[in-house]
Amino acid sequence: MLVERMRPFTSTIFTEISRLAVETGAINLGQGFPDTDGPASLLADAAANITERGLNQYPPGPGVPALREAVAAHQRRWYGLEVDPADVVVTTGATEAIAATLLGLCGPGDEVVAFEPAYDSYAAAVALAGATLRTVPLLPPDFGFDDDALAGAFSDRTRVVLVNTPHNPTGAVLTRDQLTRVGELAVAHDAVVVTDEVYEHMVFDDARHVPMASLPGLADRTLTISSAGKTFSVTGWKVGWVHGPPELVAAPRAVKQFLTFHGGAPLQPAVAHALALGDDFYTGLTADLARKRDLLSAGLRAAGFDVLTPRGTYFVVADPRPLGFDDGVDLAWKLPGLCGVAAVPVSVFCPSPDAARAYRPFVRFAFCKRDDVLERAAGRLAGLRA
Repeated sequence: MLVERMRPFTSTIFTEISRLAVETGAINLGQGFPDTDGPASLLADAAANITERGLNQYPPGPGVPALREAVAAHQRRWYGLEVDPADVVVTTGATEAIAATLLGLCGPGDEVVAFEPAYDSYAAAVALAGATLRTVPLLPPDFGFDDDALAGAFSDRTRVVLVNTPHNPTGAVLTRDQLTRVGELAVAHDAVVVTDEVYEHMVFDDARHVPMASLPGLADRTLTISSAGKTFSVTGWKVGWVHGPPELVAAPRAVKQFLTFHGGAPLQPAVAHALALGDDFYTGLTADLARKRDLLSAGLRAAGFDVLTPRGTYFVVADPRPLGFDDGVDLAWKLPGLCGVAAVPVSVFCPSPDAARAYRPFVRFAFCKRDDVLERAAGRLAGLRA
């Protein structure tokens, strides 16, 4: 029998809505994965690693040296962070990095502070560790947080503050001032900062991604997590990493080896090469996604939704109340049948009842799809006004 602390996590909304999309033939804008492959050079490199170079056995435990060096070079190139490759641990995606970090740092009696809505693995990983989750709401329409609410979430039991920026599911990009406030509280309560930065290269308009490890006084207490899946459109590869000071990174390193042991041998060197792609790849990625954001957003507005324009990620939150729908969960289950498009309700990302109520109407759509798919989705959504 499943232990009590894991009973709320027997399934995910992504699995259920994706199943419904298949059953109904709906366009699936619910689950966040691209429908095109990553850079051709990356795919060719991985294929050659399998068929020509024979990189098919266990890689080194912390990750292949080339990838650990590439992560360090990437952090220096984009953020001016000096990272020792020895302090990089390669993981089976960012999800494992988060779980291994929380399992290594937290236990019963410890508390983890996180913003909500939150990627659903956060609450599950905290539960796995036997710790307690304390949440701070990011409230629409601008997804800011109240300073008093943030301060009130910290206590003498706070062990970790988990920060996701750019933020899934809202598309918010936390500002330097906001992150500085989080960092001040982490210092005051001697908490470890764990950052989920998988959407770091998906930031639009005048927004800028600021790694918390780059803020004054925070490098020595921050573990930074990212991955290749989102940046290079290879979400199924599950190649992620975590880096930080030696005494902190020792925690996910120790736990990770007993979760998946070591994997991704032919993929890791390919990702290492891809991280060094030229600026044109990264600027092209951002420009392409910004255009797709605008394409889907225009379609949603034409269909009658209010759109909360995201500043990052590849998700857009929409408010269907102008169309007469005030329950996002109910709408998400009905939408494939109503118009042949699938989305996910935002309230399911909220561990606390208060935030779930605040987000009750909203639904999230993914725009990391081909233009023709987004155009067909927009056409189908227009039928909601009929």
